Amino acid sequence: QVQLVESGGGLVQPGGSLRLSCAASGNIRSIRAMGWHRQAPGKQRELVATITSGDITNYADSVKGRFTISRDNAKNTVFLQMNNLKREDTAVYYCIAEMYSLRPDYWGQGTQVTVSS
Repeated sequence: QVQLVESGGGLVQPGGSLRLSCAASGNIRSIRAMGWHRQAPGKQRELVATITSGDITNYADSVKGRFTISRDNAKNTVFLQMNNLKREDTAVYYCIAEMYSLRPDYWGQGTQVTVSS
């Protein structure tokens, strides 16, 4: 079992920045990759960024050049640095842990990001 604790969401003006954190605990040796998804009102949940245990990253086209995913292996924590935020980035952001051995994914409870003037 894996537990994910998210933090860093909030209200920011367009063009501003936020840094999200997700700390993993439990059976962390079974985590193959971690990342972030988001869901805006009336929209489907979509992938934002992922990072593997080998530090290979993947980004949605809509956030490339603005968002950066990274990890601190010593603290079992993944980060999402979000720069030049736009109104369309407003969503609930969910941390995800992808597991080895066909285990189901684990999800955090989500943190609200609101971009508004």
